[in-house]
Amino acid sequence: MKTAISIPDELFEELDKVSKQYRTSRSHVITLAIREYLDRIKSRKLLEDLNASFVSDSPEERKIREKGKRHYAGKVLKERY
Repeated sequence: MKTAISIPDELFEELDKVSKQYRTSRSHVITLAIREYLDRIKSRKLLEDLNASFVSDSPEERKIREKGKRHYAGKVLKERY
């Protein structure tokens, strides 16, 4: 499927450099990026659903859950950058 998108010039230049560096098309790089983004959204939704299913009023459980959320968020942000 073909589509037209608008992206900032600096992002396009970075995309162009990466595609040349890895000797692949810009379309392939964009497809990989979209797939990774969509997978992260699914993963985040799954985590939210799991957290919602184990909701407890116990202060200790809330503390553990919040620690887990911070850890997971840190991993996601670290992978992103």
